[in-house]
Amino acid sequence: MIITVKRLRNNGDTTIGEMYIDDVLVCNTLEDQPNTKKIYAETRIPAGTYEIKFRKEGKFHRQYSERFKEFHVGMLHITNIPGFEYVLIHIGNTDEDTAGCLLVGIAKGWALEKSTDTYKKVYKEIAAALLAGEEVKIKYIDMDGT
Repeated sequence: MIITVKRLRNNGDTTIGEMYIDDVLVCNTLEDQPNTKKIYAETRIPAGTYEIKFRKEGKFHRQYSERFKEFHVGMLHITNIPGFEYVLIHIGNTDEDTAGCLLVGIAKGWALEKSTDTYKKVYKEIAAALLAGEEVKIKYIDMDGT
């Protein structure tokens, strides 16, 4: 499975993009500010292609295991990103949520709405591929001039 995130616009603090799974548009994405100097777990990740694996440790995994009991088997962890240890695909709009992660939802201005519903849909599709033993890659493309 190939996931593509096209970063379309940023306002200096926030980057809005589109997520495609196997070339089909599935949702919008939100990341925090781009910086020329990477700040650990606070800036969006470098453009490139990375692998997604399940992460079954940590605070978010525990919270999501309770919140989404019916389908959660592990956080969607984007791996091997220079300067980052844990980049996760998840929901939320707070500063803590946006630090070093990729949020999914429907763009409304510079925020996302329907994040939980969108996450469930995206998660189930990606998790099914991982559980089937399929390699899942995510490719970030900068189209916003940064």
